[in-house]
Amino acid sequence: MKTHPSEEVLEDFILSQDSGHQAVLQHLIWCPSCRSKLLFLPRLQEVGRSAAPDYDRVFEEARRAVESFERALKEERGAAPGLYLELRAQPPEWQVILIANPRFQTWGVAELLVERSLEVSPRDPAYGEKLGLLALELANQLDASRYGTERIEDLRAQAWAHVGNACRLHSDLQGAEEAFGRAFSHLEKGTQDALERAVLLDLEASFRRDQRRFDDAFTLLRRAVEIFLDYGERHRAGRSLVKMSIVHSQSGHPSEGIPLLRRALDMIDPEQEPRLLLCARHNLTDYLAQSGRFLEAQAAYRAARPLYRSFPDAWTQNRRKWVKGKIVRGLGQLRQAESLFLAAREGFLAEGIPYDTALVSLEIALLYAEEGRTAELKQLAVEMVPIFSSRHIHREALAALSFLQQALAGEAVATEVVARVADYLKRAEHDPELRFQGAEA
Repeated sequence: MKTHPSEEVLEDFILSQDSGHQAVLQHLIWCPSCRSKLLFLPRLQEVGRSAAPDYDRVFEEARRAVESFERALKEERGAAPGLYLELRAQPPEWQVILIANPRFQTWGVAELLVERSLEVSPRDPAYGEKLGLLALELANQLDASRYGTERIEDLRAQAWAHVGNACRLHSDLQGAEEAFGRAFSHLEKGTQDALERAVLLDLEASFRRDQRRFDDAFTLLRRAVEIFLDYGERHRAGRSLVKMSIVHSQSGHPSEGIPLLRRALDMIDPEQEPRLLLCARHNLTDYLAQSGRFLEAQAAYRAARPLYRSFPDAWTQNRRKWVKGKIVRGLGQLRQAESLFLAAREGFLAEGIPYDTALVSLEIALLYAEEGRTAELKQLAVEMVPIFSSRHIHREALAALSFLQQALAGEAVATEVVARVADYLKRAEHDPELRFQGAEA
């Protein structure tokens, strides 16, 4: 056939196939490796010379090719964890040498390296970046005739995006900018798969959020949500909605994130990602409390309690105490609030998380100031500065805490001073360049 078939011919062709043949067609649309194999099948060459093609035979050959490839891919994925452990046991310079061995040059290993890069980056961004770069080295050695050039380009796009995400997490914003640029460049050379693009948009949005380019972050996340929903990926859309709510919070409007979180809760699959569900429920509770909607926050907290119990780690439990303290304080239960804030503060100190320690300390300071508990307030201020001086808290935040300590050196306790420092630290948590204005005009 020398001309493109019309829409009517294509429609008749598709409708004439049974469900099995239609499944093969769907696979061929997205799999460049199988499309390339299809070109060399003997039966297809005969079709090119025959006036009456035997579609059943063609599809049978195609089906066998697809099944053979998928079996091989399943075997590769099954072997990948063991090969990954071999790589992980070696120093980085040996890992690069090892992947020159054909045993490691499989799609399964490359895919697993990319997945591990994303998984480990929140805990260890430097290691996550190394895994992403190792995946890129391996991608350069994959057999394009077997896996398809376009699919390998998609893999490179994923790897660069995860490198960019890891750079973001350890504050290398220039490295992240370059990595995301490379990711989208490779994506353009790939399969043009919309879901691949949505995943990259979602990751880039976190980077733009950290740059405080909030409008850009919203735009990227809206596009990602639209694509995910178009393809029936409700869980992924829910994750992007949670991210959108965080952008609202970091831009100083937590109440605007509340409807997004309620929508996300209807989409998140608790079996697939229970911690994401906890994150959504916790943030909903926190944003309601920050917005002064304490009765709603209390109801949201009660709904989240089973999930909190499922995650007994210190990181989760300290934040549970903190948000519950905010709720009971808003409901006038000051003694319980104080107890919860103190417990959260001790937990953050034990974890070595200075910024959260500072924020919850200021919750306690506000309680003391409002109740006129001068001696306890001054003692709290004296304790805060040396702790934070040794914990890599940024300079402007330390200046704000020092100002508070000096302001409280006198006899009078100024509640508005404590509130002003607390408000500054909340805004500066995600904006270290925000200047603290000590004395007001």
